[in-house]
Amino acid sequence: MLGAKVFTRAFTSRTVEGFTGAVGNTPLITLKTLSERTGCRILGKAEFQNPGGSVKDRAALGILQDAEKRGLINPGGTVVEGTAGNTGIGLAHVCRAKGYKCVIFMPNSQSQEKIDLLRMLGAEVHPVPAVAYENPKNYNHQARDYAKNLDNAIWTDQFDNTANTEAHYVSTGPEIWEQTAGQLDGFVCATGTGGTLAGAGRYLKEKSAGKTQIWLADPPGSVLYSYVSSGGKLNERAGSSITEGIGQGRITNNLGTFVNDLSGALHIPDEKSIAMIYELLDTEGLYLGASSALNVVAAVELAQKLGRGSTVATILCDGAYRYQSRLFSKAWLKAKGLEDAIPQHLRKYAVLD
Repeated sequence: MLGAKVFTRAFTSRTVEGFTGAVGNTPLITLKTLSERTGCRILGKAEFQNPGGSVKDRAALGILQDAEKRGLINPGGTVVEGTAGNTGIGLAHVCRAKGYKCVIFMPNSQSQEKIDLLRMLGAEVHPVPAVAYENPKNYNHQARDYAKNLDNAIWTDQFDNTANTEAHYVSTGPEIWEQTAGQLDGFVCATGTGGTLAGAGRYLKEKSAGKTQIWLADPPGSVLYSYVSSGGKLNERAGSSITEGIGQGRITNNLGTFVNDLSGALHIPDEKSIAMIYELLDTEGLYLGASSALNVVAAVELAQKLGRGSTVATILCDGAYRYQSRLFSKAWLKAKGLEDAIPQHLRKYAVLD
């Protein structure tokens, strides 16, 4: 008979009030295989364990709490956002918990799993053509204009509303600092709105008196890597990535609060992100989305830059459940030219035709 200690786990959290009380306080996971391989400590903040399933629960809650505090929305009001998915899902959850109506505009290029989930959560969803931010038909602008025509409604403006950054400054950053006992050499993650990187990064840099390096990880099709690497030159956006919700063609207000304090940036090809999805599943039992995998690739590369014995943390944004019809589809991988990116012994996980 197995001893009870095998199953013992320490619980330190207390009873919380509803969905909103459960946001945050996620575990920081040591990625054992990658840590052993690099001679470093590679840590992943398990944001997929938020009640809505992603790091965006923090931004959704923080933005709505800020709007309530400022008297911008009253009970029974409508919350409108333009989102590639996870912020909308977080908002839909929080709106249900707080009694608001939720309306989401999103690019029609996003996974069907995300669209279906939003509707199941009671949100009104408007998939619109995926066009550049400069185009007036961009999903963000459509959300803004829709909210203007409603009474008792707000456009949450996740990209440029710095309540997003503040939510991570008061929660994500302090949690990571406490969980590492202040022994953190580097923090790296990708950015869409910029809130996670700017908020957590600012806190960690302040708390460590500048000793913790803060790096940006960037997928193909984004201009942020070149912006940081060139010292502030903003190139025209070109290309695309299989990752969803990260990468950017401009400096958002959220990222703008911290971009000049970054230690550097890393460009992560899709091939590396795809391979890491499968490796994390095989070696760690973690079923993660492409942005999480990209972050882990970046954490490994940053740890190697900082040297053996260094400790680097990143964000495990969400699980693969919202993308599985793509990421684990042999046909999809082949169509994207990514089939060969997966090592032969890991292809057994691509079980969908």
